[in-house]
Amino acid sequence: MELTDRYKRGWEKLKEIDAEAGDRVIESLKDIAPDFARLLIEFPFGDIYSRPGLDLKSREIAVVAALTALGNAAPQLKAHIHNALNVGCTETEVVEIIMQMAVYAGFPAALNGLYAAKDVFTERREKNAGSLEK
Repeated sequence: MELTDRYKRGWEKLKEIDAEAGDRVIESLKDIAPDFARLLIEFPFGDIYSRPGLDLKSREIAVVAALTALGNAAPQLKAHIHNALNVGCTETEVVEIIMQMAVYAGFPAALNGLYAAKDVFTERREKNAGSLEK
């Protein structure tokens, strides 16, 4: 695959947020839809996330809110909760973002979002505890 400027720009932006997750997504799609994997880097990260006007924390707040409101994207929501924490959101801020969505998307969507956040917070604590034991 020839790496376009969009792809290179997108990959650099994604590395600022979470390079490991990007690697996992690319790897998981390479045998079924490598073009889709390329598009996932080029469009969201190469074109949208790389635009001026919002910092990465603001962008991730918007994504967590949108995915919570969708109510049917738990794996993507969890990934973006990780991303939000990686770019400076606190757990309290993530919880507040998700709770805010109860007003606009309903309690079931917010409740599912809170469960996703709880899973992410637990995963990160366990990972951090494991790295402290080494």
